[in-house]
Amino acid sequence: MVLGGIAVLSAGIAAAVCALTGAFSGLGWLWILPVSFVVGFLALAAVVFLFLWIMCARVDLSKPQTKDSRFYRGLIYQCVDVVLPILQMRVHTRGLEKTPRDGRFLLVCNHIHDLDPVTLLGFFRKSQLAFITKRENMSMFLVGKLMHKILCQPLNRENDREALKTIIKCVELIKEDMASVAVFPEGYTSRDGLFHHFRSGVFKIAQKTKVPIVVCTIQNTNKVFHNALRLKATDVHLHLVEVLQPDDYEGLTTVQIGERIHKRMADDLGPELVAAE
Repeated sequence: MVLGGIAVLSAGIAAAVCALTGAFSGLGWLWILPVSFVVGFLALAAVVFLFLWIMCARVDLSKPQTKDSRFYRGLIYQCVDVVLPILQMRVHTRGLEKTPRDGRFLLVCNHIHDLDPVTLLGFFRKSQLAFITKRENMSMFLVGKLMHKILCQPLNRENDREALKTIIKCVELIKEDMASVAVFPEGYTSRDGLFHHFRSGVFKIAQKTKVPIVVCTIQNTNKVFHNALRLKATDVHLHLVEVLQPDDYEGLTTVQIGERIHKRMADDLGPELVAAE
């Protein structure tokens, strides 16, 4: 919507410049029109970025976020709507109609690129996803503050006590109906693009909240930037593989839950994308 709006306004600016300069009376419009469009587009994009920067500058990361911010979540969705077409991401979905419509859930997915959460946010908008993310991400320019406002939780992987606090906070988010929680159980971004083993402790969230576990897989986000630099589109595949109801994992340990989910995801991805471990 933002990208389309900027394009329309830029076209209007370009047409106005041509009209005011009398370019339409000759052949001058052939170069004035596209140049004016590009200049107008870049100027408006800069204004939008400045607005985003100002809004993020107001966010205090040291102040606990007690509820999901509809305003900042809306900003994120607008950014997603800009990023996906600019990077020429053609996202093919399967099974998303199985997403629980009522109540919260725990979403799990494999992790091959930083664009994974961007894609998930774009296609699970009604679910108000809050991600468990590595602590370092919260210090990223703009991104960290936007994540803070939509209840994303930093995870200290080197401190078990701090990690437990994050799990407890995620349980609270679900029980108090503030957000559904999304997590990448591998615990890190796969550098080789393959699907690796789980850190099953995150499934304590499901055990404590008794909510459905939405199992997803994603493919090809790790190819997007490589292709975009060559002006090529990328076919990204987002599958909702299975929804585990609380009865399906009742009595299972977190390791057993992880093993079941890992197998379903591995089957969906195919052996060529699963690491031999």
